[in-house]
Amino acid sequence: MWLKRIKIALALVAGFLLIIVILQNTDTVQTRVLSVTIEMPRAVLLLATLAAGYVLGFATAFWRERRRRYKSAAAADAAPAAPPDAAAAAELSASGEPRAG
Repeated sequence: MWLKRIKIALALVAGFLLIIVILQNTDTVQTRVLSVTIEMPRAVLLLATLAAGYVLGFATAFWRERRRRYKSAAAADAAPAAPPDAAAAAELSASGEPRAG
């Protein structure tokens, strides 16, 4: 119960700080992207930069997790299968070859 109240309080503080940043950064700035000049309020530029960073961070984390899962699945496929029971294990010699017989 108290954890939910802390989350709500932190969300309210973050929202309040966001409103302050937006209200203090209303002046227009020019931003050059390649050869195009864009005019926009500084707050919009800050929010666009925040959104781009969030998307890139999420995409990177998603790509790394997917790569990790692919590698672990490939390693599991390459690992030798364990003998199904103790009798099959007893048939293997020390070299890993089945006994002649």
